[in-house]
Amino acid sequence: MKVHILDDWFDTLRGLPCFRLLEGHDVTVWTDHEPDEEALAARLSEAECVVLFRERTTVSRGLLERLPKLELISQRGVWPHVDVEACTDRGVLLCSNTGADGANFAAAELTFALILAAMRQLPQQMASAKAGNWQMGVGRTLRGRTLGLYGYGRIGRVVANYARAFGMEVQWWASEAGRVKAAADGWQVADSRAAFFAQSDVVSLHLRLTPATRGIVSAGDLAQMSARSVLVNTSRAGLIAPGALLDGLNKGYPGMAAIDVFDTEPLLDPADPLLSHRNLIATPHIGFVTEDEFDKQFADIFEQVNAYAAGAPVHMINPSVYGR
Repeated sequence: MKVHILDDWFDTLRGLPCFRLLEGHDVTVWTDHEPDEEALAARLSEAECVVLFRERTTVSRGLLERLPKLELISQRGVWPHVDVEACTDRGVLLCSNTGADGANFAAAELTFALILAAMRQLPQQMASAKAGNWQMGVGRTLRGRTLGLYGYGRIGRVVANYARAFGMEVQWWASEAGRVKAAADGWQVADSRAAFFAQSDVVSLHLRLTPATRGIVSAGDLAQMSARSVLVNTSRAGLIAPGALLDGLNKGYPGMAAIDVFDTEPLLDPADPLLSHRNLIATPHIGFVTEDEFDKQFADIFEQVNAYAAGAPVHMINPSVYGR
């Protein structure tokens, strides 16, 4: 198959063991991001399969209509960036492994790194030292403080174990089913949603972005947080109601945010009001950006390509199109 891989910004995949899975295919790797739909369609005009790098590129109906040779889109995880109805109308199969085994340890590690960075003022202290000013303030110890984890999933549970190792108290909030499971597993569940936000020194979000979870963290939730609290988001920006985080930071609730995800990505404007906020620590969506995690995720994605080429597709999201 003619396979095109989008948005491999640092040309990483060709150097990983998983890339051998594509031997026998005609593979093109694009190492930049093309936001213009018409230009992107020209790039992909010969593609029979498009491999997506998470949600870096949106697949719209307009793009699909410009790709008459496209048969397969292969990716991993959820697909809010893909117009599945348009895929079905155009006879394009979407394959995505959403139940892959094991937690994303890279994302869990970054989450805890951001917690440490916020509580110990690491970016500010580093900048102060490099500027010749030595210390700039006094941070806070994690031991004895409460970490609130929203969403009872695999990544959250790994973060919870890291927190325990640092002597933190851990409490959870989640869907009703998630809260029941957390309690059954021996974890502390907050008495109420309001208590969860009010009583956590750090709140970290670990939910998938779906229509049901979009905007699930409201301005009212953030208003419950302490002026000394920290909100961490390494999941998806869309989990927070539009504008609520910037408004909350301006009001001082929460006191600080440490995030890896933005509504617009890549975000290249250093003057963006959220990105430039003095009480925001930010990383450029690197939660999953490690060689180890790429190799694991793209092995799944490339195996989906091979399964389709062999006539036995797996992880089909719109199976009605197969065999038309």
